[in-house]
Amino acid sequence: MANSIADLSDIPLKSLTPTIWAVEALKDPLALLNDHAWLEKKAAANALELISRWPPPKPPKNWVNVLAGVARDEAIHLSQVVRILGRRGGYLTRSHTNGYANGLRGLVRQGRGSLELLDRLLISALIELRSCERFAVLGEAAEKCDAELAKLYRTLWTSELGHYQVFLKLANGIIRPPEVADRWENLLVREAEILALQPPGPRMHSGVESESDTRA
Repeated sequence: MANSIADLSDIPLKSLTPTIWAVEALKDPLALLNDHAWLEKKAAANALELISRWPPPKPPKNWVNVLAGVARDEAIHLSQVVRILGRRGGYLTRSHTNGYANGLRGLVRQGRGSLELLDRLLISALIELRSCERFAVLGEAAEKCDAELAKLYRTLWTSELGHYQVFLKLANGIIRPPEVADRWENLLVREAEILALQPPGPRMHSGVESESDTRA
């Protein structure tokens, strides 16, 4: 099947999402779509914030245009998700928390100049990469129960993969690539640990239920 999880077999994540996660998440599509909409909203805001955090003394070539392009893509995705949510009788909640993203952002080396910016870029890349992987799993699982969401997630995972690559490329322009690679490897390990601690539920970055949970 085109655009299936098999296409992501070489991604560097330290853990992969089982199909059961998507099956459970799709049981509450309104909650899932609301969480997804917030994910896109925060991703757009993050890209816009990064525009003003370029390395001194001036931004690298295309820094502003590249990040503005990411923000535009995320805003378009937000519109798509909110439209589906509204058609199904749901709405975007006024507040939202994401323990996964908060956990990752807690790893940023605040006040460390280029190292802080590097971490922000790499964590942005990690979130995009995990979202890409989860969209692929959702797209495959939704084939059996929700054609509209299957189409949505099959469409979006390639865009998230592109954003991950953009952030990683920008990161490699901040400091020497070997230092970037070392930090990236460390953050990949921490990402898997943080994700494993998240409670299960219909959220893009939720944890996976245990077998005993699903049998209950």
